[in-house]
Amino acid sequence: MSELVLVINAGSSSIKFSLFETSAADPIVLFKGQMEGLYVEPKFSAKDAADNKVANETLPSDAPKNHDYALRYMLNWLESRIEGRSIAVIGHRVVHGGTTYSKPELVTPEVIAGLEALIPLAPLHEPHNITPIRVLEELLPNVPQVTCFDTAFHTTQPELNQLFALPYEFSQKEGIRRYGFHGLSYEYIASVLPEIDTRAAEGRTVVAHLGNGSSMAALLGGRCQLTTMGFTALDGLPMGTRCGRIDAGVVLHLMNHLKMDAKQIETLLYKESGLLGLSGFSSDMRDLENSDSPRAKLAVEYFASSVVREAASLAAAIGGMDALVFTAGIGENDANTRKAVCHQLRWLGVELDEAANAVRSSEPRRISLADSKIAVYVIPTNEELMIARQALACIA
Repeated sequence: MSELVLVINAGSSSIKFSLFETSAADPIVLFKGQMEGLYVEPKFSAKDAADNKVANETLPSDAPKNHDYALRYMLNWLESRIEGRSIAVIGHRVVHGGTTYSKPELVTPEVIAGLEALIPLAPLHEPHNITPIRVLEELLPNVPQVTCFDTAFHTTQPELNQLFALPYEFSQKEGIRRYGFHGLSYEYIASVLPEIDTRAAEGRTVVAHLGNGSSMAALLGGRCQLTTMGFTALDGLPMGTRCGRIDAGVVLHLMNHLKMDAKQIETLLYKESGLLGLSGFSSDMRDLENSDSPRAKLAVEYFASSVVREAASLAAAIGGMDALVFTAGIGENDANTRKAVCHQLRWLGVELDEAANAVRSSEPRRISLADSKIAVYVIPTNEELMIARQALACIA
């Protein structure tokens, strides 16, 4: 009977999970779901391997609403459905590995201390990544846990592409540098590219991870050379509620002239900007594309234009582009955004197959014409599978 891999992706108000079995060459998902609305009104939902909903529950009103109780609830639910099989390893998505962690790590007291030391670099994410490790250490003390880092894939960037033009010691002593995020997604794309397009896998590929959080990366032979996110997940492309690239002087202006404090600025840049801020009513691309509002149109055009600008910049950094890959929520599902980006990149040699682009599919597919100088693909990402692979490899 096969062993199981549990994958945990914890945020400030939600915990996502996936349970994989290991009987095949690659882990196969059994269940996936989440606990959302933590600290307000927690709700638990889950689906099976066929994407059928098998749980949709609101927690009792008198139950604790924290991460600890949510994990216990989820684990009890899973254990009632795994027929006596055992969990062999637990893999955790950890947002920040700093300069210390460039590969998955087996959890030890020293690793937990290392993660806690990185909290200043990701105060909104790292504490919530650490909490499940501690809780599951208590609930499943004999099950090894593995940390899988969103920054690790980007450690192959040349130093030149990791630096800011600040005094050099800020990078060396304070860790103020361009880290990049969404690395687990990019690593998954790099792992499947050889099966889809050998030229893209071995050559120059720009990957656009477009969703509520968006970034792009330039890969050379499957290794990251440059990415749009930097010191934090605010940089680069505009996102659902995050501003993306911004003149640092704007932040000084907000402080000095509008008298906003750090917390107000943080809320503005992380939660009130991006598509929501530009449109004035929604962070969801589907809402914006279905709206007649001029500001919604402005937000949509701004987003696509930013993707185009970053794509050209990334291509310049790796000496050209053999392939462009769209992935994540918007990248996989929004034909309009893909069309707008590809049409604006025609000068680079992108020729979109509009019929192929309009097809909805959960499978990887080419959406450029056969004679397009740059091959364009839609490849669904799978960060959870990447974590399961890394966790298994780590304990092996």
